[in-house]
Amino acid sequence: MEAPGAGLWRALVLAFCVAGIWSAYIYQGVLQETLSTKRFGPDGQRFEHLAFLNLAQNVICLVWSYIMIKLWSSGSSGGAPWWTYWSAGITNTIGPAMGIEALKYISYPAQVLAKSSKMIPVMLMGTLVYGIRYSFPEYICSLLVAGGVSMFALMKTSSKTISKLAHPNAPLGYGLCFLNLAFDGFTNATQDSINTRYPKTSAWDIMLGMNLWGTIYNMIYMFGWPQASGFEAVQFCKQHPEAAWDIFLYCLSGAVGQNFIFLTISRFGSLANTTITTTRKFVSIVVSSLLSGNPLSTKQWSCVLMVFAGLSYQIFLKWKKLQKLQKKRKA
Repeated sequence: MEAPGAGLWRALVLAFCVAGIWSAYIYQGVLQETLSTKRFGPDGQRFEHLAFLNLAQNVICLVWSYIMIKLWSSGSSGGAPWWTYWSAGITNTIGPAMGIEALKYISYPAQVLAKSSKMIPVMLMGTLVYGIRYSFPEYICSLLVAGGVSMFALMKTSSKTISKLAHPNAPLGYGLCFLNLAFDGFTNATQDSINTRYPKTSAWDIMLGMNLWGTIYNMIYMFGWPQASGFEAVQFCKQHPEAAWDIFLYCLSGAVGQNFIFLTISRFGSLANTTITTTRKFVSIVVSSLLSGNPLSTKQWSCVLMVFAGLSYQIFLKWKKLQKLQKKRKA
């Protein structure tokens, strides 16, 4: 039996988590789109060094996680050593860099939609490499998502949206998104392996380890030689303080969003987090279409709904599986 008011308190905490994740990541999406399409200063220069956003995000999240560990850690050992994240750090550096670079070639809604199809490479790898058999409903989910993304990609993008892109090139943009998903799959698998070997690892330990290696790799890439692009990015920020402020807010909103994700997973489980983040992606597309002037045709909206119908059905299947497991445990 729950104590009187416990259910209401739990609902309020869940609403707080939903509001936190949505506001942090929707705002981050708006800033990401702004930085990739906006022209800064009287000379109308674009911020071309989008990979610099990943380095800035790594540094902010590294500092944030270190502060959180110092504030909340009980000092107990048993977590994964920092050096165990070196391989996941490589793919976690390359993957997001490709995803954010894709914004030079395709619109933000197209990027969000493409990156929502993570289940497709996961199921392909599972079937081809590990011989995993999936249920018929799971194949229906992947078919809806793959079909929606494919049709959206093949449809003509409005001239207004194309005019905002630095270098319009849909095949290259979608290719970068799917490579991003492939690298993310390896990152997630490596993190799961680390968590299995070191079960006492906290979310803050993971955040610290991943962002430490991400900072090291991105520093080498951005500042490793005299002509590296990081120097140009810093110079651009000096000339256009507005861009520097947008980058800082982008990183800060990402760090805040991660806090809400960890809170959601710890209080309500990964399924609730998946549901919240999936719906957030749909809202991000709506916000981009309304605020940023990326008009979608009726056919494109039907593709978006098709993708999110597949994702929603996948969440429902996971919920049913979770209910069955809970009933077995009670029995």
